[in-house]
Amino acid sequence: MTGRTPEGTRKPPPCPICRRPAEPALAPFCSERCADIDLGRWLSDRYAIPAAEDPDDETDPPPRS
Repeated sequence: MTGRTPEGTRKPPPCPICRRPAEPALAPFCSERCADIDLGRWLSDRYAIPAAEDPDDETDPPPRS
């Protein structure tokens, strides 16, 4: 299986929320609902981009005034 349709075009990946086929106008999502669910997950910190901690940065932040 190559992920290509008989016409030779590549199939879009499935929606990351519900796994249905993605709509080109809403890619990578299948609907506005799934896009809104994803946005809500980012805004509620359910998703996070991992960051490497700098071992040289062991100082406390300056006090607030």
